[in-house]
Amino acid sequence: MENQQPAPAKRTRKTSLFAKPAPKEESLTTTVTETVALDADAPIKRAPMRQPMRDEDPRVRAERRAAELMGNLGSLDRGTDNFATPEPPPGWSYEWKMKSVLGQEDPTYQTQLAHTGWEAVPTNRHPEMMPIGEKYATIERKGMILMERPAVITEEVKRLDLRNARDQVRQKEQQLSQAPDGTMTRDHAQVKPKIKKGFEAMPIPE
Repeated sequence: MENQQPAPAKRTRKTSLFAKPAPKEESLTTTVTETVALDADAPIKRAPMRQPMRDEDPRVRAERRAAELMGNLGSLDRGTDNFATPEPPPGWSYEWKMKSVLGQEDPTYQTQLAHTGWEAVPTNRHPEMMPIGEKYATIERKGMILMERPAVITEEVKRLDLRNARDQVRQKEQQLSQAPDGTMTRDHAQVKPKIKKGFEAMPIPE
């Protein structure tokens, strides 16, 4: 037999398919991360939620405003009452009270009003009675101010005023019927004072 020499050993070289692309993978990851960070800082643009409102047709606005004012034109032919009081809340009464005369206020009178329960009506309750856009805390006109107090107190004060007025008339009637000391009485029909009572409207100056 012939001597057979062993075949030389083959050298095998293991090559990884992913060894070289690793830097590219790292670079790709870094690029994506930077891009996301930049997009997060950028402002988000959103589509408008609704279309901008169009200007109202001037003719439509004029018709609506005319309808609002039409109710106030009926009183022009008979004049305007500057001191007409609005409807007070239930259980309350409104009255115009003096605040100033020729720009001067009377502290004594203001104290008397507060003592009898009168308080100023706030403007926000009747905003139509004061200029629009102005900041007024109370409702005032020509030196007068609109005030309120409970209706029960107002009725009681009216009752007391009426009683005092009748007492004054009764006292005057007694004085007319009395005669000075040392004189004849006035009980006789010819000398007895005749008192007539009546009611008539007082003229209102224009």
